[in-house]
Amino acid sequence: MLRAFLRTTAARARSRTPRSVPDDDVLLDAPDDRLAPALVAAARGDYAPAAGLLSTTREQAEWEHRDRYATRLAAFARSRAEWLDTWRATAPDDPDALLIAARLAVHRRWDSPARAELLRQLVPAVVGAAETSGPDPVPWRTALDAARGARAGHAEFERLWAQAVRRSAHHYGCHVAALQYLAASSPGAHGECLDFAETAAQDAPEDALVRALPLRAAFTCLTSTAAATDSATATSTAPTTTAAVRTYRRRLDAAADRAIALSAAHPAADPWTAELRNLLAYVLLRLGRWQDAAEQLRLTGPYVTSFPWERDTDDPLGHFLQARADVRAEARARAPGHPPRGRAERSAPGDH
Repeated sequence: MLRAFLRTTAARARSRTPRSVPDDDVLLDAPDDRLAPALVAAARGDYAPAAGLLSTTREQAEWEHRDRYATRLAAFARSRAEWLDTWRATAPDDPDALLIAARLAVHRRWDSPARAELLRQLVPAVVGAAETSGPDPVPWRTALDAARGARAGHAEFERLWAQAVRRSAHHYGCHVAALQYLAASSPGAHGECLDFAETAAQDAPEDALVRALPLRAAFTCLTSTAAATDSATATSTAPTTTAAVRTYRRRLDAAADRAIALSAAHPAADPWTAELRNLLAYVLLRLGRWQDAAEQLRLTGPYVTSFPWERDTDDPLGHFLQARADVRAEARARAPGHPPRGRAERSAPGDH
């Protein structure tokens, strides 16, 4: 993390229009200019910058930023919680401290073998905190995640979902939580997941992050354990050729194309768009769209995010670098003078 803090500014300066970022200059989960000072201060035991940052996002209704910052701060508090403990002792009713505490509580229980039971015990407290949060949808995203982990029934989840969308109809994090719940409830329901994501994207403003939700649904389809790949050793750089992918190929490509358009609306080497571009590159590789993947890998500049590369390995940075090397090798192989390779099809019959 300190390496990322120290090198982020220099990396951005070098990568206004990224071409080929050396491996040593690539940063994993680098914070943006607003989050970095809060994390540095938290490492020193000072909660004030984090409190100021979250207060600003709440007062200005920056819900997407608030959700992302809350997630990062809660993840930091898993290993360094002194600053949060001091904050809560000083201001026990602070809505921003309560948000981080609730997110942290869910995170700590998520990896337990007794996850469902532990989260069932936690859900009432998380929901209670959300009910006092006014127009803020972010605590409801935490409640949705807790309910998903607790294996809540459809009626209970739908009740929480209604509270979330009443506060923000297009909040990306809440939609991701709902998509994950739908996918977990019906592992083979790829059509239903795509339906939900496409409807949400179509109804959203042009610049809304939720317009990338179909990409998230495509990722779910491409990586579903219910539709394992034809090869047991498939990686993120190996095109996926399952029955589900063949069935929904046109919709998966459309999801990627929509995300490509959203990516194009942001500057290159933009830390805010890093997760979108990393996920997009991963999906494009799974679809065999090498040229499009190469462009998104270029646009990421030095910014790598653990998700989605962590899905296949404990070394997401190494996985990203290997994928990037594979793409470059493929580009060389397709260059004039090299024998042609088979090309993945952009669409397949039978889409519904």
